Amino acid sequence: MMHRRTLLRAGTAALAAPVAWGALTPGTASAVPLAIQGVDLSSVLKGEDHGAVFRYADGTVGDPLAILRDGGANWVRLKVWVDSPDGYHGLPQLLTMARRAAALNMRLLVDFHYSDSWADPGQQNKPASWANLPFDQLERALYDHTFATLDGLRAQGTPAAMAQIGNEINGGMLWPDGSSDDWDALARLLIAGSHAARDASPGTEVALHLAEGGDNGGTVWWFDNAVRRGVPFDVIALSFYGYWHGTLDELSFNARDCVERYGKDLIVAETAYPFTLDDADGHPNIIGDPSLLVPGFGAHPEGQWDWIQAVSGVLADLPDSRGRGLFYWEPAWTATTGNGWDPADPSSGNAWENQALFDYDGRALPAVRWR
Repeated sequence: MMHRRTLLRAGTAALAAPVAWGALTPGTASAVPLAIQGVDLSSVLKGEDHGAVFRYADGTVGDPLAILRDGGANWVRLKVWVDSPDGYHGLPQLLTMARRAAALNMRLLVDFHYSDSWADPGQQNKPASWANLPFDQLERALYDHTFATLDGLRAQGTPAAMAQIGNEINGGMLWPDGSSDDWDALARLLIAGSHAARDASPGTEVALHLAEGGDNGGTVWWFDNAVRRGVPFDVIALSFYGYWHGTLDELSFNARDCVERYGKDLIVAETAYPFTLDDADGHPNIIGDPSLLVPGFGAHPEGQWDWIQAVSGVLADLPDSRGRGLFYWEPAWTATTGNGWDPADPSSGNAWENQALFDYDGRALPAVRWR
């Protein structure tokens, strides 16, 4: 997730009698337990290295992983870049974080971006070292990078429980070669990544991840193309931010249709919601205007809690327990000088701190509690 652009596809299906979620009274949602109660903690190491401090609700300083685990989180999601400009988000940092998660009995989802920086629907740029490779060598580079990463985790005794082959790849990945305008080429890359994951770490589930979780037409178009070309995968992963990706009803319809249509489990790989509209570092927040808020969910700690429970409720309502769970995106990315959005610019600010699960004093917010 970052600097996303809306991706439109023709043929969006009409919604048929979705669940009517309506508006919730802030702070009244009941906790909805899910098998996967996950947190994306990709920014934690860099934040800690730049002085970020995390506290329990009572002010006691603690390990952010332990604070979130104690609230009920049981999975950690970590992104991997190929050659990050800031020296983070590579295999060494992944191995370190995997050990910390394993020590707390938290399972691991590895999020392959196949880029040197953010990959999302608006940008799927090749790593610089892969930029001029012929397609066969690009395919091999993707396989080798995926294999080496997951093999490294397995070798240290912290195998990934799940791996995403690409991040928000509605329009494909490794542009232009892997654009969804050329599905045969994109499928080859996805197959290479899936095979690498299973060769390196046979117990690791493979997820394919799209943004626009409320867009049924676009989701079905994409997965129909993948299935038609024999792309192997175990889990459908969707991003769903209510201020960008449609309504809870649309998520409900799309998720139900997908699990029934493809016979796969489904996760929401990214979601979040603001606890305030104020910013802490002078850098404008992505969600900083009241007009962007989801009706019925205020920008306060109770509204943030209610949002997580509402998305959890959609997943818990899916048939045959196919809604495995969700991941809250970057709950520990607090406003810390040096840990901004641009990995190439240490002076860049953080546009996300008002959607963290820690307030501006570093204290855990109510939404840390999954139960």
